[in-house]
Amino acid sequence: MSEEIKELEAVEAEAAEETAKDGAPGKKKFFTSNRIEVLCAVFLGITALLTAWATWIGSLHGGNQATNYTKSNNLAAEGNAEYNAAMQLYLSDMLAWNTAIDYSLDAEVAEMKGSTAEAEIYRSKMETYINQNSSEIMTEAINQMDDNMVSPFQVEGTVDKYFTHSNELIAESQKLLEEGKTDNAHGDAYNLVNVIYSVVLFLLGVVGIFKSLPNRAVVLIIAIIGVVLATIYMCTIPLPTGFNILSFFGIG
Repeated sequence: MSEEIKELEAVEAEAAEETAKDGAPGKKKFFTSNRIEVLCAVFLGITALLTAWATWIGSLHGGNQATNYTKSNNLAAEGNAEYNAAMQLYLSDMLAWNTAIDYSLDAEVAEMKGSTAEAEIYRSKMETYINQNSSEIMTEAINQMDDNMVSPFQVEGTVDKYFTHSNELIAESQKLLEEGKTDNAHGDAYNLVNVIYSVVLFLLGVVGIFKSLPNRAVVLIIAIIGVVLATIYMCTIPLPTGFNILSFFGIG
């Protein structure tokens, strides 16, 4: 019986000694050894999950960046090809109109000479040449000409119509390029979050190395502040365009 009493006294003495280390006797402190260990374990798990999330979302941004850059390059190449084709069509129409003007001048010269039949032949040649060699754009512009115009290219918007499609492709290419730059910036932001989480994981891992309880508490507090600030910052970064977590499970 006396041995049991001695063991009980030894336990009480050990508890009193632990209390003295943690603070003044009878005064409970928030950061005890057990609580620090529990908090470290909890925040290690939370930070690991957040790190995995940030890595995943950052990789999705990187994938979107690569996709947008590829599409932008393809559209830019297609737009340049369409521009070259439009320029060739424009020059072809200009050549056709100049040839038609030559026929018109020949018809006027024939009229001045009194050769009506010859003039009609030149006018017929002019109409036939225009019909066979002009594009739909120039034909439409010719129908819209008024008496003050000497060329269908003076009709408002005619020249722009040749390059409408190429301009649309180049504009779409530029839009995708900007989206790619945005995805790149967002991906870099998630990488920064990952760096902060890595530092937090390191701090949480070395908490147990410190012998002094206050030092362990300070390191833990710094780690908690780091994970909270990094998470707040991560929440301000937009998710990838079209992101739907349910789609990865075949639901959305």
